[in-house]
Amino acid sequence: MSQIENEINVTFPDRSVRVFEKGVTSLDIALSISEGLARNVLAAKVDGEIWDATRPIHKDVSIALLTWNDKEGKSTFWHSSAHLLAEALEALYPGIKFGIGPPIEQGFYYDVDFGERTLEGAELEKIEAKMVELARQKNAYIRSEISKQDAVEYYQKKGDEYKLDLLERLEDGSITFYKQGEFTDLCRGPHIPHTGFVKAVKLLNIAGAYWRGDEQNKMLTRIYGITFPKAKELKEYLEMLEEAKKRDHRKLGRELELFTFSEKVGMGLPLWLPKGTLLRERLVSFLKKEQDHSGYQQVITPHIGHKALYETSGHYEKYGKDSFQPITTPHEGEEFLLKPMNCPHHCEIYKSKPRSYKDLPVRYAEFGTVYRYEQSGELHGLTRVRGFTQDDAHIFCRQDQVKEEFIKVIDLVLYVFKALGFENYTAQISLRDPENGEKYIGEEAAWNKAEAAIIEAAGEKGLQTVTELGEAAFYGPKLDFMVRDALGRSWQLGTIQVDYQLPERFELEYTGSDNQKHRPVMIHRAPFGSLERFVAVLIEHCAGNFPLWLAPEQLVILPISEKFADYAEQVKLLLADQGITGEVDHRDEKIGRKIRDAEVKKIPFMVIVGEKEQEENRISLRKHGEGDKGSFKLEAFVEYFQGIIQESLNK
Repeated sequence: MSQIENEINVTFPDRSVRVFEKGVTSLDIALSISEGLARNVLAAKVDGEIWDATRPIHKDVSIALLTWNDKEGKSTFWHSSAHLLAEALEALYPGIKFGIGPPIEQGFYYDVDFGERTLEGAELEKIEAKMVELARQKNAYIRSEISKQDAVEYYQKKGDEYKLDLLERLEDGSITFYKQGEFTDLCRGPHIPHTGFVKAVKLLNIAGAYWRGDEQNKMLTRIYGITFPKAKELKEYLEMLEEAKKRDHRKLGRELELFTFSEKVGMGLPLWLPKGTLLRERLVSFLKKEQDHSGYQQVITPHIGHKALYETSGHYEKYGKDSFQPITTPHEGEEFLLKPMNCPHHCEIYKSKPRSYKDLPVRYAEFGTVYRYEQSGELHGLTRVRGFTQDDAHIFCRQDQVKEEFIKVIDLVLYVFKALGFENYTAQISLRDPENGEKYIGEEAAWNKAEAAIIEAAGEKGLQTVTELGEAAFYGPKLDFMVRDALGRSWQLGTIQVDYQLPERFELEYTGSDNQKHRPVMIHRAPFGSLERFVAVLIEHCAGNFPLWLAPEQLVILPISEKFADYAEQVKLLLADQGITGEVDHRDEKIGRKIRDAEVKKIPFMVIVGEKEQEENRISLRKHGEGDKGSFKLEAFVEYFQGIIQESLNK
């Protein structure tokens, strides 16, 4: 394509190319396509980087115009909304200071220092109203480059030590301010064209957050919010939040008597109650059975390990400062750590005897409890804890076996999701950050091989994938499964990782067919991830209505009166012999009350026995949420019950 000096070529996602004058903005480009598109463009992806839609373009580029329907468009919208919140706060509370205000998966937050005053929840409505007022002014978000000296002088004059702290780590020539209305902020951007895109605002809650996440620093006030381009979307979101409250795993965990926490035991250390333990054991048995079929060998490792073990693996260097501190022993200089990961222990098991190429792959599996010191403000029910159990396994294989083993693990993960009703998921290919190589260990060539194996395996399985740079583990790339629950929220559950680094660090070997020593490749995998987190997500996904095979109470037997208590106990024992678990409700209550209580507890089946049932050796059956299912002989009920389980677990 011919091109004069004042023109640039712009390549679109469909690979078509158009010519524009230098200095054209993404908004101008959108307008050249249609006014409707221009009204909806929030930002643009320019050569892979997110830009303001109003930022001039001076060279040949590839471009993708971003709207509310794009993840990056929403993120830009919410980032701009955080600035709108800050503008409203500064107008209402002069002299306050600001930390950071990023977008998050759903909405945004801003960390604020209110000085001596405390922000009350009742004040959020006033702040929302101010945000709406400012949004209607349609003030443009104006980007300006500024020298470090001028930026420092600006915040010194303003007296904002938090922005000065941020500036210390920034290099001159890379600093930008954004201004909208009367508010100016230190920010890299990007932002939406103007505040008028924000039509609906809701500030959700207030929390505390230490500056830079350090408990030694001051506690700031973190204000969470969300905004939308249409009032209808906010209404739908708030309805979803109400449903989420009903499904909150902490609430249902109490009501269903699954787990609890104790301050005396320690924050973030869950205690599993009998029903929760039964549910957990069923999950473990389910996966163990599949692992046995797939050639895994079960192992057990200690809850602690010598500090040198984690120094060898690299975990101490990467996470030691943020973990539980070393445990000292009476022997001078000897230190142990609570186990942060299972993989170093499995490396030592592999190393316990010589290996031949004929022995590989070796697959070790363990439901191993690990410990991470999460900050108290980040703990949240079972989703963020300090002690949790991973369904961990490590596969040691030859290079020519990597892809086959990786695909087998994908099959296992997908089977787990199917059995538990997770149908909406995306596989995230988590690769290195090409701009931040010091985050990772190992050789470039090994990383290239590992990344290629993951991409090929995901392609062969036809997975819907997204690629995220910078999300790899420090020792290797990953395939993370991002699952959407019944409310459309995304959770990272299963993970598979290829690792060339730990075999090198632990000097793992096998003798090849050439009679030479070779390093195995290590695959880390955890279909559940963390049992605690998985159970939390599952509770909220199914609202406590667990699949029948998993439910801790699969049925409750309800005698019409105490005259039929003995028969009820006989039924319980006969069903228990068939692996069907439940209790008899012996309370002196009317049958209607017993049924209502069983419904509230989400018990899948209610088995009702009275005079007729006892005489005919039958039961009457009700199903949770469905009502009366009729009369059954016990043998017929067992067949019906097992058929439901078989269907849900059918491969």
